[in-house]
Amino acid sequence: MIATAEKNLGRVTAGMLRTVGNALSAGGRNGRRVCILSYHRILEAHDPFLTSEPDVHTFRWQMELLAECFNVLPLHDAVEVMGRGDLPPRAACITFDDGYRSTHDLALPVLREYRLPATVFVTTGCMRKGNMWNDRIIEAVRRLPGTRLDMRDAGIGVLSLAGDLARHEAAHRLIEASKYLSPGERDAITRKIEALGGHADSNGLMLTADMVAAMARQGVEIGGHTVSHPILTRLDDDAARTEIETGKKELEAITGRPVRLFAYPNGKVGKDYDDRHVRMAREAGFTAAFTTAVGAASRQHDRYQLPRSRPWDATPGRFGMRMLSWLAA
Repeated sequence: MIATAEKNLGRVTAGMLRTVGNALSAGGRNGRRVCILSYHRILEAHDPFLTSEPDVHTFRWQMELLAECFNVLPLHDAVEVMGRGDLPPRAACITFDDGYRSTHDLALPVLREYRLPATVFVTTGCMRKGNMWNDRIIEAVRRLPGTRLDMRDAGIGVLSLAGDLARHEAAHRLIEASKYLSPGERDAITRKIEALGGHADSNGLMLTADMVAAMARQGVEIGGHTVSHPILTRLDDDAARTEIETGKKELEAITGRPVRLFAYPNGKVGKDYDDRHVRMAREAGFTAAFTTAVGAASRQHDRYQLPRSRPWDATPGRFGMRMLSWLAA
């Protein structure tokens, strides 16, 4: 039976993707790479405020394409076989960051449908405190009255709210301007925007502890992602170590299993984390750690700084070819 993903590929057939992928691996196992895909939220339907997040329809064809055209491995297994030089051709892994409820409600049924393994990196504090700060800003900007937002007192300027596109751009600017502030400064900006827009229930987007435990029982690997998703370089060493180690211990208590993998929040080397945090992840007992650098991982990489990439192409052909380009790089 011809799969839906293959039908959607057009001229770039699934067979061609497999053939090209095999050719890229012809130089031998030692040079093979693995594409580690990084997702966050999966949406029920397209959202103009969340254009970088796939809806469940898009996610389904992406998973079907991966099942048809790539060798999808559990992330921990991929790291181990990569270290031995035993990666199969067209190797890929699937990961999710932060711990959104949609991973459980929307992504997990699709993963089970195509029998695909995945890893979810969970920020433990978000299970107790509701939405992450950036999602609170997005939801507040949706509700703001009027056509402009004056944030000059925060050094951000006056932002247009005239239409969905302008509001999307305003939310993006607010998030980028707040990302590297202290937690207190960031919270003050978030609360100000929420007050202007009228407070709404900000709970419900994140996984609960019961959902995390249920996914672990179903074979989903649970990885560490700190307690509060801080910029590690903005913390002193003791605070950073506590974030890394406490998140691991809390997840192990929830799942009853070792938490072996870690993802750096934001994940840009030198900006969001540095060599101190690489050492902390190793000393905490993680067996590998992951960044947000673009490209495929290989055995030449430091196993505590392995790249992961966000898929954003809107068509199956481009999606598949981008993965091949990462494998070829």
